[in-house]
Amino acid sequence: MIDVLNLALPYFGLIFLGFACGRIKRIPDTGLAWLNFFLIYVSLPCLFYRVLAKTPIEELNNIPFVVATTLATYLAFALAYAIGMLLRGRIGEAAIAGLAGGYGNIGYMGPGLALATLGPQATVPVALIFCFDNILVFSLVPFMMGLAGADRKSIGATALEVTKKILLHPFIIATAAGVASAALQFEPPIALDRLMQFLQNAAAPCALFALGVTVALRPMGRIAWEVPAVVAVKLVVHPLVALAMLSILGPFSEPWVYTAVLMASLPPALNVFIMARQYDTFVEQASSAILLGTLLSVVTLTTVMWLVKTHQLPLALF
Repeated sequence: MIDVLNLALPYFGLIFLGFACGRIKRIPDTGLAWLNFFLIYVSLPCLFYRVLAKTPIEELNNIPFVVATTLATYLAFALAYAIGMLLRGRIGEAAIAGLAGGYGNIGYMGPGLALATLGPQATVPVALIFCFDNILVFSLVPFMMGLAGADRKSIGATALEVTKKILLHPFIIATAAGVASAALQFEPPIALDRLMQFLQNAAAPCALFALGVTVALRPMGRIAWEVPAVVAVKLVVHPLVALAMLSILGPFSEPWVYTAVLMASLPPALNVFIMARQYDTFVEQASSAILLGTLLSVVTLTTVMWLVKTHQLPLALF
């Protein structure tokens, strides 16, 4: 257990360090703009490119795994969406609730934590989960907001905008470039590869610190009682659903199952708040869900990591 804590606590420590700095030094959140730009457009794309470019191309063709993990994310989204509709009765707010219940911190927290826990064997499943979960989210939420009337564009214009956002997102571009490099067995010049390695290594500490600061700068009022229910979906139901889907569509090897469950156990992503603010709906609850989910995941995620490291997590439920 000490080994697991030594593995997990530095990640949570970076988040809480950022949170403490954000509370102590009240610098406006505009100060995060360039750090976020660095993360989204420079550092994290280098991480995903290098991870995929060094992966044998045949390992990337695992359609049952993609279906199982993406369907698990959708089902968690649907359950949290149903909770939002039951308690709020509005599509827009329910869509953000669904996002908080289904979309984990797979960009900032997931890759580093999975690779640190499972080693290079986690590379391919992490990349596949990241790519297809993002495609699902970037497609589903704008569509739901279009139905809610939060986005007043036509269905055709919304579909075009969603497609552009997916295809032009730096993470997706980096993923596609990495797959192409793996297929062509392309090796960049040594100097360029080392530069990308430096940028890749900066991704996790910068991202987690920025997450802590961002949460600290959000106003915290009374936590609406639907928030704990949505967080429970994310931290408890989502991993169980992921394991169930893998059991149905499997079998899969141990590293793939463990990576999928670990990624499903991550707390709600910062993008939940970003999308809530973009559509000006469920903003306070989204902020609360991220903070509460991150705090509770110190226990839940560390428990999953312990089950993984001790090989006590079952490879199938049935």
